[in-house]
Amino acid sequence: MKKEFYAGLYIKMLTIRLFETRCIQLYRQGLIRGYFHPYLGEEAIAAGVCAALEDRDYITSTHRGHGHCIAKGAEVKYMVAELLGKKTGYCRGLGGSMHIADFSAGNLGANGIVGGGIPIGTGAAMSLSLRRQEGVSVVFTSDGAANNGVFSESLNLAAIWNLPLLLVVENNQYAVSTPIEQSTREPDLYKRGKGLGVTSLSVDGNDVMAVYKKAVKAVSQCREGAGPVLLEAKTYRHAGHHVNDPGQYMPKDRLEYYKSRDPVTMGRELLLEKGGASEKEVKQIEAKVEQEIAEAVEFAEKSPELSMEEFEEIVENY
Repeated sequence: MKKEFYAGLYIKMLTIRLFETRCIQLYRQGLIRGYFHPYLGEEAIAAGVCAALEDRDYITSTHRGHGHCIAKGAEVKYMVAELLGKKTGYCRGLGGSMHIADFSAGNLGANGIVGGGIPIGTGAAMSLSLRRQEGVSVVFTSDGAANNGVFSESLNLAAIWNLPLLLVVENNQYAVSTPIEQSTREPDLYKRGKGLGVTSLSVDGNDVMAVYKKAVKAVSQCREGAGPVLLEAKTYRHAGHHVNDPGQYMPKDRLEYYKSRDPVTMGRELLLEKGGASEKEVKQIEAKVEQEIAEAVEFAEKSPELSMEEFEEIVENY
């Protein structure tokens, strides 16, 4: 692997981390309305999986979807604008945090409904198959969504029709505040695919290179027409379910363990050790990402909201 590759992974993860951190501040200032579900602690999954994809590939996301959007190539200034409800946002400020999408990059959208992106992504995979187009549809979903009927239904459909679907379960071990041990007898969720005849893999979701390598293998199988893959990435979020959830139910020792394996810190070490980057080069990268986030916030804050006339026109036409 070249230095540029490791740098790219670190840049994606750091961008996600700083985006989430800065937007939490904006939320606290009252500039972001509604709920806000940070992706802190899970950055390696989006970065690793999307590094294995091409522009022609699709993704669908979750209510915790900012990281996926950034990893698939979105510009952060349009993302911040969307979260602030500005018309320069990806969805003209109408989607907000939980419904951000970027069709130009193959991102079919985040989804406020738990498991809601699974049938959409399966449909995209079916579309690719019917049109005989070379591409893969990646569904990012959660451990909580794995208990929804649509999870097994969609995966079974993809299996019998041999669809190019990669179903990524981001197992952060909590469905809101319910630990996975209390919601399923078998906490290894990747095993659910085996009963459907689906290639089923598990990976350390905090190790971006491990995620990337498993994603390359899975995407390659999908491209070769060998059917869907279920990939479970085990991780742990750094705080509660959303910004107003203090996460008191999260055991401190477990949280400290996962924070000691912070994916962004591990990505930085990877760039230094495997990528051969100098400390000076890494700091230059960090300064550049920080500047990009600052400029994105400034762009969003200065952007206008939709006028009442524009809003009424959208409602009338759609």
